[in-house]
Amino acid sequence: RLDVRKGFFTQSGARPWHRLPREAVAAPPLEVSKARLEQPGTSGGEKGEPCPCKHRELLVSSSCRHISFKRHLPRQMHVSSMDYGLEPPAVAEQPTSIGRIKPELYKQKIVDTEDPKKEAEKTCGKINFTLKYDYENEMLTVRILRAFDLPAKDFCGSSDPYVKIYLLPDRKRKFQTRVHRKTLNPTFDESFHFPMPHEELASRKLHLSVFDFDRFSRHDMIGEVILENLLEDSDLSRETSIWRDIQYATTESVDLGEIMFSLCYLPTAGRLTLTVIKCRNLKAMDITGYSDPYVKVSLLCDGRRLKKKKTTIKKNTLNPTYNEAIIFDIPPENMDQVSLLISVMDYDRVGHNEIIGVCRVGVNAEGLGRDHWNEMLAYPRKPIAHWHPLVEVKKSFKEVCGPRGEVVPVLSIPQGFLPIFLTRET
Repeated sequence: RLDVRKGFFTQSGARPWHRLPREAVAAPPLEVSKARLEQPGTSGGEKGEPCPCKHRELLVSSSCRHISFKRHLPRQMHVSSMDYGLEPPAVAEQPTSIGRIKPELYKQKIVDTEDPKKEAEKTCGKINFTLKYDYENEMLTVRILRAFDLPAKDFCGSSDPYVKIYLLPDRKRKFQTRVHRKTLNPTFDESFHFPMPHEELASRKLHLSVFDFDRFSRHDMIGEVILENLLEDSDLSRETSIWRDIQYATTESVDLGEIMFSLCYLPTAGRLTLTVIKCRNLKAMDITGYSDPYVKVSLLCDGRRLKKKKTTIKKNTLNPTYNEAIIFDIPPENMDQVSLLISVMDYDRVGHNEIIGVCRVGVNAEGLGRDHWNEMLAYPRKPIAHWHPLVEVKKSFKEVCGPRGEVVPVLSIPQGFLPIFLTRET
């Protein structure tokens, strides 16, 4: 038997292989991999011949862009190999010992005693009102007729109700009915007039807030009614009677405005593009009646902020137009673990920037935020644009915004203590 290694010929009974010179035993692995790649007739140096390494280099370069994303992921998250040119090494399966405890089988689901969605859908009676538009004088008339079956707010088992009327997004002009003492079924029969052109009716919302009057303390809010489309039932040429359920609310909801942006994802490149188009009817944050808004987008993964980017600042406006693209590199296998928090901020030269409102998109988002995200994934390489209403930052979220708008995890703070936000510039 002959053994050929670097020109050494040994027969059985000759010197064993482990006593041969080291150069004869260990062949350099570089020559083997090089010989495997450089096959005859496929050299990239020849003119007109395609190089077999170009596709490999393209995959490696696309994976390098996701290195920063992988570094920011939590350690406990399983991240698959991003080297698309190499297959992951096979891991030998270890036999599971009998009697091994699996903690995931003993997790109990937390059952909430009070469902917040059911509480939000709780009604507090009904209200009847009419709408009529005068085309000659360009005047909208809102007539509050009556309320029925209101909840009792006083100890005597009654309430002192009255109604506030707004025509959003304008909150400076408001009307209020008279207070009716000790009744749960008041009859108001009062009319209020809002001058406006007919073209603006489609963009206005009627907001009715029902309160309980209290002489010696703050008035308690009973509920509210928001009529999104004024022209839903008729053209308002004749007086139209409307009944609506009064939705439960503890504080008067504020219209913070809306933001329009598009989402587009390229699976082959692992690139997510969010284009901030414009905002409208933003809440005025300055004493001048305007704001200096800009948009900040945070990439979140399991409640942890990985990256943040922001647009330019638009001065003295409540309806800014941006048309600016914000790009994040996210691998396809991590798209179901991330979400985007879009915050509209008001720039302040002196002091901290204030949050006007936020919205969130992702798999775990709610309502339009989840639908927009799923539509983007269903139609890759196509920009999907939608309007999103801005909401206030809720303390019940898993993350809240600090004084500068950064995402800070919620800690269990004892009642009576003031939370202190620890910020870190990134």
